[in-house]
Amino acid sequence: MTYLFEEAEWDFSTLDRTLQAIQEIALGELKLDIYPNQIEVISSEQMLDAYSSLAMPLLYNHWSFGKLFAREETMYRAGYSALAYEIVINSNPCISYLLEENSMTMQALVIAHAAFGHNHFFKNNYLFQQWTNAESILEYLSFSKRYIAACEERYGRDDVEAVLDSAHALMDQGVFRYRRPPRPSRERVLAKRQRRMAYEEEAYNELWRTLPAGVEPPAGPPVSQSDDGFDDDVKLPEENILYFLEKNSPELKAWQREVLRIVRNLAQYFYPQRQTKVMNEGCATFVHYTLMNRLHEKGLITDGSLLEFLHSHTSVVFQPGFDDRRYYGINPYALGFGMMCDIKRIVTEPTDEDRDWFPQIAGGNDWMGVLKDAWANYRDESFIEQFLSPKLIRDMRLFALHDKSDDAAYKVEAIHDAAGYRKLRSSLARQYDVGFAEANVQVTGANLKGDRKLFLAHRMHNGVPLHRGTRELVTAHIERLWGHEVILEDVDGED
Repeated sequence: MTYLFEEAEWDFSTLDRTLQAIQEIALGELKLDIYPNQIEVISSEQMLDAYSSLAMPLLYNHWSFGKLFAREETMYRAGYSALAYEIVINSNPCISYLLEENSMTMQALVIAHAAFGHNHFFKNNYLFQQWTNAESILEYLSFSKRYIAACEERYGRDDVEAVLDSAHALMDQGVFRYRRPPRPSRERVLAKRQRRMAYEEEAYNELWRTLPAGVEPPAGPPVSQSDDGFDDDVKLPEENILYFLEKNSPELKAWQREVLRIVRNLAQYFYPQRQTKVMNEGCATFVHYTLMNRLHEKGLITDGSLLEFLHSHTSVVFQPGFDDRRYYGINPYALGFGMMCDIKRIVTEPTDEDRDWFPQIAGGNDWMGVLKDAWANYRDESFIEQFLSPKLIRDMRLFALHDKSDDAAYKVEAIHDAAGYRKLRSSLARQYDVGFAEANVQVTGANLKGDRKLFLAHRMHNGVPLHRGTRELVTAHIERLWGHEVILEDVDGED
C-alpha cells in the first residue's frame, strides 16, 4: 500500500501530491465548486504579521497593526497562546497560508479545511457574492496601500493617521446592511434632463399669453429641490455613517474622503464574514472531516495520521459546559460542525421527530445537495432558525435563561420540550443577528445651511442605551470627520 506520506516532515512534492489527492475527492465525490487555489507556506512571524493586518496579504500601514503584532508575538513567545494553523483569503485565486511548523498531517488537514471548505463557502454563499468581489480585492488592497503611503508622504503621517483612527473607530458603522438601488448612469441622467426639456417645449403655447391675469399654465413635471442642503440622491436616515461623512462632510478634503472610502470598502468586504462565522467554520470543519476520513478509507494516509488528525479535530470542536471554567460562549466550530453532521443524519437516517420537524429534507438521499443549498442561501441567524434540531439541542444540553437586572435570581425559560426547542432555536439565532448584536446608529439629519450640526439616533434594543464612555469617544471621532457639533440621542427601537 502506498501512502501519501508516512513521516511528520513535509516537502513541497509531498504537499502537491496530497493537494491533488484531496482535490480529487473534493471535486469528484463532494462536487465542491471552488476558486483556483494558491497555497503558500509561511513562518510563525509571517503568520503573526498576517494576524495583525486583518489577515490580508497586503494592507496600508497603521500603528494599530504594529501594536497588535507586538501583543500577539509576546503572548506567543511566552506560551500563552498558539498560532492558527492557517489563514485563508477570500480572493480569486483563493490564497491559503499554511504554517511551516505544521506536521504533514496538519498540512493535509488545513488544505482540506481552507483550500476546499472555506474556498467553496466564499465562492457560493450569497452574502459573499452580493458584497465582495474576489476578482479585484487584491488589486484594490495594492491600490489602497500605495494611495495611503502617498498621502503620508504629501500631507504628513500624523494627519493621515488621524483620519484613519477615526475611520477605524467607525468601521462597524461603515457598512451597508441592505442592497441599495443602483445609482443612475450619466447617460440616464442626461436622458432625463432631455425629456424634461422636451416636455417643457411641448407644453409651451403662445395661447397662454392671452389668459386673464392670475391664471397660470399647467406646471411641468415636478423637479426635486432639496431644502436640507443635500444632493437629490441622499436619503435619510442613513445607516452607513462612513459613507455619509465621505459624501457630505463640509470639512473633508478630497484625499480624506478617499481614505474614508478605502476603510469602508474594507469594512464591507468583512461584513459577510461577521454574519457567517458559524456556517463558514462549520462548512470548512465538516469538509475537512469528510475529506480526511475519505483519505483514510482509500488507504492514502496511515492510522497514525488519522489519530493525529482526530486529536486536533476534537480539540477544535470541543464545547465546554456552562459551568466549566473554560466556558467562553458557544464555540462556532462546535455548533457549525454539529449542525452539518446533524443535517446529514436527518437526510440519511431520520427519526419520527426529524420527519415532523424537517419534512422537506428528512429521508432524502442527497445529503450533500442539502448542505450545499444551505451553505449558499443562508447566514448564521437564518441557518440556525431553520436547521437546529431538537436532537442537537439535547446533545449540546442547551437551555435558555431569562436574565433581567431587577430579578434576584435567573429564571430558566426554555427546556427540552416542544415549546422549549422553538424558544431555544429562536433565542440562539437572535444572538447571531448582526442587527441585534451591534449598535444601530443612523444619521437622521444635518443643518448644512445653518450651524451645520449633525444629528444621529441610536435605536436601542430592549431599552439598553450606549455605553457612556464609548459613546463619547466615538462621537469625538465623528466630530473630527464632520468638523462641527454632533448630537447623538438614544431612541426607543420601536419608534
